[in-house]
Amino acid sequence: MRSAVALYRLLDVLPVLAGDDRISTRFTLVPGSDFSADALTAVDTAGARIIPWDEARSRTFDLVLVASPKGDLRLLHGHRVLLPHGAGFSKTIRGEGSPDSASGLDPKYLLSGEGSWATVHALAHPHQVDRLRAASPHHGEKAQVVGDPTLERLLASRSLRDRYRAALGTGARRLVAITSTWGPRSLLRQRPDLPAELAAVLPHDTHQLALVVHPNERARVGTFELREHLAPALDAGMALVGAHEEWAATLIAADALITDHGSAALYYAAVADRPVIAACDGGDELIAGSPMARLLGTVPRLGPAGDVLDSLTAYRPGSGPAAARAAFAEQGHALDRMRQLLYGLLGLPLPTVPVEPRTLPAVSPTTRTPVAFDVFLDRAGDRVRVDRFPAHTGLPGNHLAVEYGAAGERNVQSAGLLYRRPLITGPGPLDAAWTAGGWSAHALDRYPGCRAAAAVLASGTSVLRVRGDDRLLAVRTEPRIEGGRVVRADPAAALSAVHAWVLKREEPPPAFHCLLGHRDFRVVVSPATAAEEAQTF
Repeated sequence: MRSAVALYRLLDVLPVLAGDDRISTRFTLVPGSDFSADALTAVDTAGARIIPWDEARSRTFDLVLVASPKGDLRLLHGHRVLLPHGAGFSKTIRGEGSPDSASGLDPKYLLSGEGSWATVHALAHPHQVDRLRAASPHHGEKAQVVGDPTLERLLASRSLRDRYRAALGTGARRLVAITSTWGPRSLLRQRPDLPAELAAVLPHDTHQLALVVHPNERARVGTFELREHLAPALDAGMALVGAHEEWAATLIAADALITDHGSAALYYAAVADRPVIAACDGGDELIAGSPMARLLGTVPRLGPAGDVLDSLTAYRPGSGPAAARAAFAEQGHALDRMRQLLYGLLGLPLPTVPVEPRTLPAVSPTTRTPVAFDVFLDRAGDRVRVDRFPAHTGLPGNHLAVEYGAAGERNVQSAGLLYRRPLITGPGPLDAAWTAGGWSAHALDRYPGCRAAAAVLASGTSVLRVRGDDRLLAVRTEPRIEGGRVVRADPAAALSAVHAWVLKREEPPPAFHCLLGHRDFRVVVSPATAAEEAQTF
């Protein structure tokens, strides 16, 4: 291995050898890559054994698996099997190797002085064999189509989609994944502000963003600096998912994809026919006629971030899967084909236990939930459209709604609507807790610029106090039933809807409709009972 991404591809293949005590596995780091530091960390995380390069090249192995053709691989002794570490061979790297050669198919790296150094070049599609023969006839003789083991994991994990969405905190929102490859033509280099721009135009109650960054880009800048660069979008709630396994689980969970010319988009398109749009075209790095070129040539192009919803709507069903079929063959059979290949080279009988792809684990990103919102209201009769955006990402709204106890003091002092959720703590030796009525009175007294304050109870009911009104109101949002599922709105969104009347010093109706995107929630407003006013939280 030379990089973390190469290691991850090797780990996706190794299940074909799992459970066989006749085989022991060792890893070594092939020197020369700018991205090798993260590879060592990834090996350590995997709990794998690593041997020094000098030791590796002094020994003879029964089998050598590599997922990059670069480096002095001819110095490793044994049957060498080269695996691709992407999909489609759609990218060329300027200033490296042969001009205009696809990365992974470059004769400069596939051939040594004695000809092809690989025993077998395992590929995912017959078209790739044709391209390999055109680029390097000598090496093309070593090619075999086995399929893509990484895709097998995605296909096997499709039924876990709800679990991945739950781990991301998506709920009934539309999850928009953003994928960025590495290099000067990548999305994050060409449009570094796009994640924050999208967070400013996609309402919080209807959309969630998740970003997948190529491991090489993470290695280039480091995770700390990457998070610092992305801070505006991360503060607005975007999830930054891990480079190993989490990226694939996120693609399964996603409802839409915004991509550059990186091959992650082909995996997304192979799993399901959901919208794909292109944020940039790859420029001179994109190989004409490749699967990614086909995909980017058929999906809508995203101009300004504000056009994102129109671009997603313009996606033509079938465009993504058609491009993916040009990159992946042997779907559902890749591990069987790979096992036959590797055991044939090892000279061992095949195990009797069938090989199955390992499903992807749940995503576990560290996300920052927004706790202050610029709220835009559009009221017509008994219907109020509510669009909440993380505060200070765009223009100010009709009011600033802020969660007390989670947001900073500056936002709290500027809030038109303050709300507080239940504290999750264990009782102390001398426990104390606010009542709903007590806290709302305290909040309005402490923050004179605030027009209304509400306690969000564990039941989902909110107890609202409006400045200048001695009454307390109970605000309840009725759930929706959608195809056998129960969809519940955030009580804070309903409180902002009530604020449409508060702003005009009008009495809210006993019932009205709160519109969040295409969903219509019925909200009931009534005088709070004594029990609700006395409820602690």
